[in-house]
Amino acid sequence: MLASVLTTIFFSLSVVFGARSARLLGPQLANLCRMTLATALLAIWAHAFGFGIGGPGLPWFFLSGVIGFGLGDIALFAALPRIGPRLAILLTQCLAAPAAAAVEWFWLGTALRTTDLVCAAVILAGVATALAPDHGSQISRRVFWIGVLLGVGSALGQALGAVISRKAIAVGADAGFAIDGGTAAYQRALGGVLLTWLAVPLFRRAARPTDAAPQWRAGIPFMIANALAGPTIGVGCYQLALKTTASGIVLPIVATSPLFTIALSWVIDRVRPSRRAVLGGLIAVAGAVALSLLQVKK
Repeated sequence: MLASVLTTIFFSLSVVFGARSARLLGPQLANLCRMTLATALLAIWAHAFGFGIGGPGLPWFFLSGVIGFGLGDIALFAALPRIGPRLAILLTQCLAAPAAAAVEWFWLGTALRTTDLVCAAVILAGVATALAPDHGSQISRRVFWIGVLLGVGSALGQALGAVISRKAIAVGADAGFAIDGGTAAYQRALGGVLLTWLAVPLFRRAARPTDAAPQWRAGIPFMIANALAGPTIGVGCYQLALKTTASGIVLPIVATSPLFTIALSWVIDRVRPSRRAVLGGLIAVAGAVALSLLQVKK
């Protein structure tokens, strides 16, 4: 139980720290530095204690990382400075659940039940209720809705990446190969960091002369905290939680991370959410928790 709660807290901290580093370093530079550091730390674990780049599921884990860690996180970091961590994590975490269920139904043939569709409708209703800029925000409607679209893209990337990871685990199980969580995260991170590095020239070309220069001294601590809280310590706690606690307990707890993010943003960034935003977050998280419980009972 403790590991599940720690996972939720560290995942939420990761998003808050990621928003800070994105503002100080620029979204894609912050994501690139964070992914590079996280991959290096995971490499130490995988090559010292795990299977390195071994296992029959490697191509699938790599593809999962390209889509989830790569495309998904690029979209997430582009969304963070536009709509803030509260709405970014709400869109990513809550919309990823029904999106993953839809992908599994279309690709893997996993049946969708009426209760799954009801939960998905509740999540969408909650997200729609919460779609309002943070209190006191001065961002334009155009910037806000671009951020929302990027948040949806992040959710789709996370969902497809998660389903492909399940495919990788199934391939390994069929071959009698059981991979540890740290090695799986490392093999996924390889795909993500490669795509992130390949995308650097595109973002340099798209940069405008008016874009602010990176504030390295202020931004590096938040980038390091983001890399540690999410892909390393957060993922480690998540794997420990799944190893020691039933997934029926772990998944619903982790699904509440958007609510932790709302609270942390209020405390750390002094961004007070509106009542409508809190209500929408509660509805969306309730739907995500219910969907997690139903998925476990299948």
